[in-house]
Amino acid sequence: MVLESLLNPTIAKKKPWDVFAFGMFAASIGLFLSYWIFREYSSLIMVFLITLSAVPLFYFTVTSEEQYDLSLVGEPAILKEHSRVLFFLMTLFVGITVALSIWYIILPASMTNVLFASQSQTIVDINNHISGNFFSVDILAKIFLNNFRVLVFSILFAFLYGVGSLFILTWNAAVIAVAIGNFVRINLAAAADVVGFHSVGVYLGVFSLGLLRYFIHGIPEILAYFVGGLAGGIISVAIIKHDLFSDRREKILFDAAELVLIAVGLLVIAAVLEVTVTPLLF
Repeated sequence: MVLESLLNPTIAKKKPWDVFAFGMFAASIGLFLSYWIFREYSSLIMVFLITLSAVPLFYFTVTSEEQYDLSLVGEPAILKEHSRVLFFLMTLFVGITVALSIWYIILPASMTNVLFASQSQTIVDINNHISGNFFSVDILAKIFLNNFRVLVFSILFAFLYGVGSLFILTWNAAVIAVAIGNFVRINLAAAADVVGFHSVGVYLGVFSLGLLRYFIHGIPEILAYFVGGLAGGIISVAIIKHDLFSDRREKILFDAAELVLIAVGLLVIAAVLEVTVTPLLF
């Protein structure tokens, strides 16, 4: 109840920095509670606790967006309203990712090996499945299909559980945090051999590069999952409120289908960026 009351859902869209701070705080609380209480399973319990803290915010968002579908006139107006929601959801995601990245970097390895065990194994599995540092249609297809599978799960979880897609997105935030943390650790070690750690700028510079390394393609990718989750959530709420069985169902279904198409387009952009732009810069 305390975490839920820290951020008013009705004004969350107008205060992105509050959403960012909430994401960092909720991620930090979830991380330490999972380690202290459920140490052996903390890599999964952490994701669950972080998700749990954001459930009221996400549920209110999806419910209000379904209502906007019915009240707003014209698809441009509806999409504009959706864009505000997606922006603050992305801000929440970035806050969670940044907090987990920082803790992964500064906490001792004995803790992070336990806290992020499942996420680290996921990265190993992804690297084994998708290998290569050059552009190829095969790698592009593998990345897109893997991301498309996650998108389908986001839509399905949102449809079945309402806020189920939030769990998948929080899981992805933890995986990206581990990837960023590993990148920062490796480059800090390299920087230590050259310039040492006498300047705070070294830490900030390497951490910024780590964020940029994975956010170049990560932002459109995660945004696609949010868009898909929003589409599944809108249909789920419409069924619960019986709006999907009224004369307004065509409007709801059209908006949900449009969101899914937008999500697929974002995944295409993310896959292209991941196999072309990111390898060139890093």
